[in-house]
Amino acid sequence: MGHPMLLLGFALALSACSSSVASAKIVEHCFHVGNLTITRLCEEQVIVAVNGGLPGPTIEVYEGDTLIVHVFNESPYNLTIHWHGIFQLQSGWADGPVYITQCPILPGNKYTYRFTITGQEGTLWWHAHYGYLRATVYGALIIRPRMGEWWNTSVYDVETEALASGGAPNISNAFTINGQPGDLYSCSSEDTYKVKVVQGETYLLRIINAALNNQLFFKIANHTMTVVAVDGCYTSPMVTDTIVIAPGQTVDALLTADQPLASYYMAAHAYDSVGGVYDSTNTTGIIVYENATSSTPLMPTLPDFNDTSLAFQFYSNLTSLMIGPYWEPVPVEIDQHMFVTEGLGLVSCGSNNTCEGPLGLEFAGSMNNESFELPTELSILQAFFYNISGIYTTDFPSDPPLVFDYTDTSNTLNTSLVMTTKSTKVTKLKFNSTVQIVFQNTALVGTENHPIHLHGFNFYVLAQGFGNYDNVTGPESFNLVNPQKRNTIGVPVGGWAVIRFVANNPGTFSLLDLSTGLIFITELFTERLH
Repeated sequence: MGHPMLLLGFALALSACSSSVASAKIVEHCFHVGNLTITRLCEEQVIVAVNGGLPGPTIEVYEGDTLIVHVFNESPYNLTIHWHGIFQLQSGWADGPVYITQCPILPGNKYTYRFTITGQEGTLWWHAHYGYLRATVYGALIIRPRMGEWWNTSVYDVETEALASGGAPNISNAFTINGQPGDLYSCSSEDTYKVKVVQGETYLLRIINAALNNQLFFKIANHTMTVVAVDGCYTSPMVTDTIVIAPGQTVDALLTADQPLASYYMAAHAYDSVGGVYDSTNTTGIIVYENATSSTPLMPTLPDFNDTSLAFQFYSNLTSLMIGPYWEPVPVEIDQHMFVTEGLGLVSCGSNNTCEGPLGLEFAGSMNNESFELPTELSILQAFFYNISGIYTTDFPSDPPLVFDYTDTSNTLNTSLVMTTKSTKVTKLKFNSTVQIVFQNTALVGTENHPIHLHGFNFYVLAQGFGNYDNVTGPESFNLVNPQKRNTIGVPVGGWAVIRFVANNPGTFSLLDLSTGLIFITELFTERLH
């Protein structure tokens, strides 16, 4: 069985420090992060990349291994690396989010990440965790028993322009599969990613959405796939011809080469839950059957860009495989409840600034009407560990300040509801407590599907739906038997989702809305072990 990896989204040259000892206990890599001149869509572009390649190196480890990665920042920008989905049990310093668990690695400096991978297996990924650099600084992280975007400009400039104007970032020029846009784009046909298969054989596709902002529909012409894992957690096998994958999510799917000898496109395009401006292009790769005579690939019929019903059907039908070493029953007793509204708000533009947001204001993502602001003096983890005051406060609200019709579109731009404030507030959790969070999307400014990633933990997805969450009828829909486990969830557009997890990992871990990748953060603390 082969294992093609598909990094869906926007040359491996490891130095001598890359090694893996014979006992497979320590795996060591060097990441040289620097500028790379690359040609895409007929234009030469300078990007930031790792070890001269896009995507960056694939790291392969076994459960129980210790991973050591030496990061040499040879780029002109500050950066950190996040190991997306790794629990970081008692190694929170290695999680990576800038000013959350560490200060940035300055240009010309180096930093070594060291952590042990415990109780996990499957497909995860790593990426830069400083602004928009994760658009090109990313790669797969495979624990044994790839989708992204492309801009014809610097992603650093894209981010800077968006922040300066207060508007949304420019849409990308293309999506990519394993760093290549595919032959539907100009100047791209020769480098289109191809997978060779043998008729009758079954292959494991490791699919990673490395795009900054877009959820993606993914299909292969004339083939079905069987989903067997999401975010490194085993699922009950689910047969589908379409995979929906949010930024930061991974999907493992079995593909059986059971069609006539020919070539078939695998293709992806955006799932647009907003109905706004988005990248409407299709990225493609090609599956080529051995001994095929036809050279023209067959194209799948991709879903409509706004097919929310199909996306919801895919997400909500996933369930856990209740076997294996890492399955644990859903905890029944809840120690802490949180109800978190999330969406876009507005803040004042500030003097001498020009903002392109509604009402001449600046967009600000918020949770419970709090818009997270990064500290600048030192990381939150360092302040927590050394008991340094003045960096953060522990009064993030467990409930929204106002109760209203959250999904009523008539509330859009209601200034009594949409205005938010920036702060560095966190929630403190008792070690080993069970936490349940209701995520409620809002219609303030606009409605969209929000991908939420929880660092340091997997969580159970008990239920999800549309409209306002109801405290009476909601629990009646909970799956407490075999709910899907994952680390990133797409909260339905104009809807809600309920997750539950055990705070058994001491340290600081961020709750991040990946639809912006910047400021939808609430810090979740677990008290230090004594």
